[in-house]
Amino acid sequence: MLVLWIVLALVVATLVVGLVVAVPRRTRARRAAGAPGAPAATVEKPRAAPPPASAAPAPVTAPPAAEAAPEAEAPEAEAAPEAPAPELRERMGKTRGLISGYVRSLRSRSSVDEEAWDDLEEALLRADVGVVTTTALLADLRTRVHEGELRGADAVVAALREDLRRSLDTAEGTGLSLAEGGTTVWLFVGVNGVGKTTTIGKVARRETAAGRSVLLAAGDTFRAAAAEQLEQWAQRTGVEIVRGSEGGDPSAVVFDAVQRADARGNDLVLADTAGRLHTKVNLVEELKKIRRVADRPPGQVTEVLLVLDATTGQNGLTQARQFLDAVGVTGVVLTKLDGSAKGGIVIAIQRELGLPVKLVGLGEGPDDLVPFDADEFVDALFE
Repeated sequence: MLVLWIVLALVVATLVVGLVVAVPRRTRARRAAGAPGAPAATVEKPRAAPPPASAAPAPVTAPPAAEAAPEAEAPEAEAAPEAPAPELRERMGKTRGLISGYVRSLRSRSSVDEEAWDDLEEALLRADVGVVTTTALLADLRTRVHEGELRGADAVVAALREDLRRSLDTAEGTGLSLAEGGTTVWLFVGVNGVGKTTTIGKVARRETAAGRSVLLAAGDTFRAAAAEQLEQWAQRTGVEIVRGSEGGDPSAVVFDAVQRADARGNDLVLADTAGRLHTKVNLVEELKKIRRVADRPPGQVTEVLLVLDATTGQNGLTQARQFLDAVGVTGVVLTKLDGSAKGGIVIAIQRELGLPVKLVGLGEGPDDLVPFDADEFVDALFE
């Protein structure tokens, strides 16, 4: 009996030992086979985390953005100098239409007869070139045709274009001059309603963008709205302004502005002036006084810019003569050259008065004041 119990105990012990050994083997087998629920889930991390796969898009988007920027800016930098040319052609459609139509009619003729000369004369007059300038231009062309220097319509048209270019070229050029020492002062004159105050604001914007320190002088003390409008431009452009009391002495305002500019190191003073009727004797004397005061050290007046409305036509020529005699105008700013303006007044002002047109306004936008370019202007007339 005892032997039986001993045998039975040995069998049970053998079975238990077999189970203990078999379970770890089966567990290792399942792990090796990748059985679900096994602690081998870390194997999924390399599979799901190809970190390079998730990080790959970032390098792809960043470099193109960095490389694309220079490519996008380069064309703009190259195209910028050419921008004024198409703008003139687009915004001088009225003048271009008047002259180009007559030019096409002239070129269709077999010879330059009297009717052709009449057509050319009408074209220039309708474009606001003026009687005096038109007569002088055509008289010279007629002489050259009679002498055999010009033959055919194309030669006459080419000669007219060249004569207009020469009429608009001046030795002084169209640039605005700055004082070599002291504080530069630019005076702006013109009758009310021509856009004088707005022009000053736009010039302030241009000069500030060019890196100059600008101070505005609200010298039109007889029109409260003028000082308020100029103050708005001062706020827009981030420059200082000197104002006086309404009805006060405008020359005192300009004097204070020059002194303040000298004390604070401003490069340029842009001074507004009253714009009452240019035939008034008191206004003429007032302008003369302003110029004298502004020209005292440390100030130096290098430009007296007459602002004219291009839509007034030959009346603008009359205004120019009055102001030229009063304060020695150095150049013209022609506003509203877009719209209904005919443009030919530019030629009359230059040829009859010897005043260069330095800036032209082509719209209401703050950047629609551009330097006058004679070549682009003449090309626009004939295209």
